[in-house]
Amino acid sequence: APRIILDLLTLNLPILAGATGRYNLIEVERNLKKKMPEAMPLYQKYLPKLRLEIVEMPSRATVISMAGAIAEKDVPVLASAIACGAGYLITGDKKDFAKLRNVKKYNLKIVSPSEFIETVFTEIIKEAQDNEVHE
Repeated sequence: APRIILDLLTLNLPILAGATGRYNLIEVERNLKKKMPEAMPLYQKYLPKLRLEIVEMPSRATVISMAGAIAEKDVPVLASAIACGAGYLITGDKKDFAKLRNVKKYNLKIVSPSEFIETVFTEIIKEAQDNEVHE
């Protein structure tokens, strides 16, 4: 499912815009360099094709204000999603983000990649059907 999401982002669909935090990119790059350094050139080539909004690192004050809401290592991820006004935070980290799934105060849905795909495909099909009706 994560690969499908990345592929969808390259299509420039009007109902889908992606964002990620600088913190997330640093983590991805650190892991790639450590575990799959040969993949770095490919990553660097294709990252711009995703047309992601890159959310800068949250301020220290923001991180401190969110302390305790989630595991310390995940605060910048949550803060970045909130800062860019994301409708969804897509994560495979079920353990740490599970307690926030029903928290309304952050105004975003925390979903797994497969849950997001189900939602997006439903919206894409609905929009395509609406466009057919209007043609």
